[in-house]
Amino acid sequence: MSTTNPTQTVALGSQGLTVSRLGLGCMGMSDFYGDRDETEAIATIHRALELGVTFLDTADMYGPHTNEQLVGRAIAGRRDEIQLATKFGIKRDPENAMARGIDGSPAYVKQAIEGSLQRLGVDHVDLYYLHRVDPNTPIEDTVGAMAELVTEGKVRFIGLSEAKAETIRRAHAVHPITALQTEYSLWTRDVEAEILPTIRELGIGFVPYSPLGRGFLTGAIKSTDELDANDFRRHAYPRMAGENLEENLTVVARVEAVASRLGATPAQVALAWVLAQGDDIAPIPGTKRRKYLEQNVGALDVVLDAEALTELDGLTAVGDRYADMSTVNR
Repeated sequence: MSTTNPTQTVALGSQGLTVSRLGLGCMGMSDFYGDRDETEAIATIHRALELGVTFLDTADMYGPHTNEQLVGRAIAGRRDEIQLATKFGIKRDPENAMARGIDGSPAYVKQAIEGSLQRLGVDHVDLYYLHRVDPNTPIEDTVGAMAELVTEGKVRFIGLSEAKAETIRRAHAVHPITALQTEYSLWTRDVEAEILPTIRELGIGFVPYSPLGRGFLTGAIKSTDELDANDFRRHAYPRMAGENLEENLTVVARVEAVASRLGATPAQVALAWVLAQGDDIAPIPGTKRRKYLEQNVGALDVVLDAEALTELDGLTAVGDRYADMSTVNR
């Protein structure tokens, strides 16, 4: 692959934010997916910028906190080259990785942004998401506090993650929401029924996370026994467990068949499908290695013909996407 890539951008929402067509999810560089190599992670971020992937996604809960620190080191001196997104609202117990709470209170909004700015080494973020909707705080109060951050210049645009249509409407009535980040891929398509029509009506952009099904759609995971002992995919995702996994491997086989016919990789086909769903979409596939980043960027050149789209549109997954679905779509 060449050292540069023609920049492809997308207007994310109708408020003025433009980002690279493909983003980079940085979570796995620090948390959840097994072994970590900071040198390779930073090299991956630098390579992303070379390839025109300038939309970087992190969150304060990744680590917790260590991913923002890593991203901050990687972008030092290059702030003007990137569109930087981070998230707040999920609070983790440092002593127990599985224990967490949700806080969308106005006081915590103010506290969280200061911590993120310090760790990232910047004076503002381009896009600030509420990571999960707090059931104990009216969304109007949370978004009102986020809007104050825009006025103060600490945040340029605000977003939500995993919010249902009604919540999005209520939030947008307080302050324009620029982007919604929610899981979306060939095997996670529930947003198509109500959420995508709602955000398109309101002029809100869409940022799909896990567009590769947490790596499963790449064909690289045939058994969770192959994963590191501390990889969350071994136990946190019902679709990768027991009979569900066996059934879902048939989905991967069909993606692999399309990829073989088109001369692409399964990952590229899965990403190309997401990209084909609209020019208001900026997926953020995560990776911690340059070779996979380069493969993902190759998806921008994959054209899915009518036969491929028909084949892929018929895929469905078995099992919930989270062990605890109560934390999403609120």
